[in-house]
Amino acid sequence: MSRLSGFNSPLLLGFEHFERMLEHVAKTSAEGYPPYNIERLGDDGLRITLAVAGFSMDDLAVTVEDKQLIIRGRKAEDDSQREFLHRGIATRQFQRSFVLAEGIEVEAATLDNGLLHVTLARVVPEPEVRTIRIEKAGPGTRAAAGKRQTIDVSSE
Repeated sequence: MSRLSGFNSPLLLGFEHFERMLEHVAKTSAEGYPPYNIERLGDDGLRITLAVAGFSMDDLAVTVEDKQLIIRGRKAEDDSQREFLHRGIATRQFQRSFVLAEGIEVEAATLDNGLLHVTLARVVPEPEVRTIRIEKAGPGTRAAAGKRQTIDVSSE
């Protein structure tokens, strides 16, 4: 049985990656550790704050991979000399992923009092106008199945 998708339309060419991203978001939304907040900073800014008590700067990594912000935490095991009667502060490794929209850039990451703040900004690109040159087809140049015709694209 195939799934229905809003991206099946022949008018939405090249949007398959959005469908894959939405599937990824649906899978990772059930994760609950570490807890996080997302807040708006003005019209073009966002800040993601993760509660990472017990992790140092060396235990954390913030990367952007293929339009995904990935935050990883891995605590070095140095608790071998300690005996816990109760251990309620989680220090297990984690990975949190956030899909970034086109034009969203990571500006900074700071660690303050057990909270990791990742600041994001929307970069608005200048609109690009392109003119596509139309060429007259010669005799016998009808596109055959499996053949690709090239079109010159020039920028103004």
